Amino acid sequence: MKIPVLDHGYVRLVDHMGSDLTVVNAARASFAKQSQWVRNQPGNLSKKDQRLITYLTQHGHLSPFRHVTIQLEVKAPLMVARQWWKYVVGGDHTMDGWNETSRRYVAAEPEFYIPAQWRRASEDKKQGSGAPIDGPVSEALTNQLRSFQQDAAKLYDHTLALGVVAEQARLFLPMYGLYTSWFWTTSLQGAAHFLRQRLDDEAQVEIQVYAKAVHDLLSTGLPELQHSLAALIDLSPG
Repeated sequence: MKIPVLDHGYVRLVDHMGSDLTVVNAARASFAKQSQWVRNQPGNLSKKDQRLITYLTQHGHLSPFRHVTIQLEVKAPLMVARQWWKYVVGGDHTMDGWNETSRRYVAAEPEFYIPAQWRRASEDKKQGSGAPIDGPVSEALTNQLRSFQQDAAKLYDHTLALGVVAEQARLFLPMYGLYTSWFWTTSLQGAAHFLRQRLDDEAQVEIQVYAKAVHDLLSTGLPELQHSLAALIDLSPG
């Protein structure tokens, strides 16, 4: 399952391990007890176990959610990837897996992000965006960025053609708009923490869009985790 994001990006659900029942049974391990799926209940989870999941999140008992793992493939501009990575290494959960395409080895045609809309800086806060910039100014900025990226790509190709190693030729590429891709393996707790942080209205718009795609993937692609995901990011399970 894959969701397109921005002009050339996407988020894809690759794999996962565990369910709401995994969380519940990890929590019940302290008492040497286990629960079972219950038919004719939302998500096949008993009401008692649904309440347990809510209790765990409300009281900060989050280690049971680390027993569920999720693997995503992401393609995004480097400015999104680096912000995402900075969040990951600063998280308070177990270390995530992150394997990214390297331009030391890959010399494929570079792809660049061009925003569909330019935004003004916010006048009342340090982070976040203000009103959109429309009209001739917006059009001129888009044309200038596209021309700059095209010229850089030509320099990159020319340098490779001269026999320069890819790890040095990439110095000619404007990095923040350059698309990269990676696999991210994280616990359910880590994914939910990312969503709480990056679905916020004050987060960078581009990473908000990726967070919404991650949320949609997990919500629709993993119905067996609906209660845990909803409780962790404080949304209704429906």
